Amino acid sequence: MASSSSDVAVSLDGLGKKFRLTHDRNWTLKATMLAGHRTRYEEFWALRDLSLEVEHGQTFGIIGGNGSGKSTLLKVLAGILRPDEGTTTVDGRLSALLELGAGFHPELTGRENVYLNGAILGFTAREIRRRFDDIVGFAELDRFIDEPVRNYSSGMYVRLGFSVAIHVEPEVLLVDEVLAVGDLTFQKRCLDRFAQLKAEGRTIIVVSHDLDMVGWLCDRTAWIQQGTLQAVGPSSKVIGQFAIGIDPTTPAAHTGDGERPAFERLSPNDLVKSVALVDPNGHPTNVVGSGRQVSIRVRYDNQAAGEPVTVALGLYRADGTHVASINSGATTRGVARSNQEPDGEATSELVEVDYVVPALPVQPGIYELSVALHDTSMRRVLERHTHILRFEVSPTGIDPQNGLVALGGTWEAR
Repeated sequence: MASSSSDVAVSLDGLGKKFRLTHDRNWTLKATMLAGHRTRYEEFWALRDLSLEVEHGQTFGIIGGNGSGKSTLLKVLAGILRPDEGTTTVDGRLSALLELGAGFHPELTGRENVYLNGAILGFTAREIRRRFDDIVGFAELDRFIDEPVRNYSSGMYVRLGFSVAIHVEPEVLLVDEVLAVGDLTFQKRCLDRFAQLKAEGRTIIVVSHDLDMVGWLCDRTAWIQQGTLQAVGPSSKVIGQFAIGIDPTTPAAHTGDGERPAFERLSPNDLVKSVALVDPNGHPTNVVGSGRQVSIRVRYDNQAAGEPVTVALGLYRADGTHVASINSGATTRGVARSNQEPDGEATSELVEVDYVVPALPVQPGIYELSVALHDTSMRRVLERHTHILRFEVSPTGIDPQNGLVALGGTWEAR
């Protein structure tokens, strides 16, 4: 939250938006008369009691499932929809790219639509003329700018719309899931442009299902579910909560309490008995610093396996991005512990295997661990557990870098 009102670019206070869902439609005059001019409907709240603030200069993400109210929220902020309760305040010139081709007239040319969109955003023809070459150049539509936009492909539509939106020098930019349409080259150019706008102190609000992009691009993120705010905070933390669908108000949602969140539960008949993250002092933990030492400890029943076992680990980000995989090679070594029945007969031999990482080389965020037991040839899976452990990698003062891996290292100039 902002420390003072002057720092706030966008403010929502108890925002609510409802729609009417009609249960029957009287398509004919006869049906209307027989129904007595009455149509049955119910009220549906797409947004309810939504309060949050976005500071000037922030890149802010909004995530949630389909139908959660994300796009409705941006339309309210853009002034396309009026709220039914609560208030919205936007401080600064606003530009919105909400839907593919929104605001374009299909019979007009690309050139005419650039001027039309500019006029809608409050610019004079002279101001648009000054920006025109940059708009067309960014969209790479020089050859087609005088063609009617009805002949444009979806990629051409989104390139032109995005280019207009970012070149009118917005103080607040709203973007709704439009980058998914462009190719990889265009997406990279857009992300570079976002970085430039961010460096200039512009405020950007992004709605997207691409959790990896939101985590990389956005300082803070809000999770909306069924029109209500579930969580808001640092992007990595909120994305992690959304990825497992937990209630952020319950104790299980908080990490660092020494308890493993339940993703895939182990049963007594499983070969794998426990999986834990262990700090250098040997204590279980769910939080480890980026670049700090940590061990992944797997305990399994070697006797029940009946053969030498290879332990394989898979590390993933909370959004499903594969980070790394490693396996132990054939091993029955470790700390072997035999459980004894009262009559002295051994019922199992628990083997404890540690994979020690001297300096965890990943960026801050939420990560998940999968574990599998293989035979020595790695051709046969004895047991597999996916998403069995979730943990947080916290910042440790290392200079921030982009990407999945924190390379560390130092620079030397000669």
